[in-house]
Amino acid sequence: MTVGMRQQQAAQTGAELKAAAIRVFARLGYLNAKITDITAEAGRAAGSFYKHFANKEALLESLLADMLRQADASVSDEGHSDDFSDRAAIRFHIATFWHFYRRNRVVMQALRQAAIVDPVFEQRSRELTDPDVHHIAGHLVRARDAGLRLPGDPLVLASLFSAMLSAFADVWQSGTGPELGRDLGDDEAIETLTSFVYAGIGGSTP
Repeated sequence: MTVGMRQQQAAQTGAELKAAAIRVFARLGYLNAKITDITAEAGRAAGSFYKHFANKEALLESLLADMLRQADASVSDEGHSDDFSDRAAIRFHIATFWHFYRRNRVVMQALRQAAIVDPVFEQRSRELTDPDVHHIAGHLVRARDAGLRLPGDPLVLASLFSAMLSAFADVWQSGTGPELGRDLGDDEAIETLTSFVYAGIGGSTP
């Protein structure tokens, strides 16, 4: 077997372990999942895990890095604008995040669970997501420069924006909202969040 083939095989095994981990996290939760659960789900020997990841936390960090690459790709999407004085720009970001969260909800929940019990992982997770918060803060600075009277510091507001969207998406996409069992429709959720955020940073409601 050539070096290239070995590298390709190793990459495939790593991808299979990560896909298996997502299925296990969805079924058992991150905290209850064991490495042997993941390798069994992937149909791999238990020892194969450690050829790719040092531990379960390293696997989760790799999943987070994969998600952040997905998010970075959206910046070049048609329709992206950095002017949050424009309601349509806010709606684009919220819609992008809403659908991103729906695709990655299991991993997002796993990240939250890991941060609760592991301060080191919480810090690492914040370091990896910090550029996205600053990205939103930059949009808010432009909105302020365009004449909106922001209710606070752009970086603080960006942190609030990120935390609120994550919490709201988790509640309604998991069917645990005030109306139990109701999965809030995408359009309703996106429009509600857009109006709330836009009004909150000083824009007028439509």
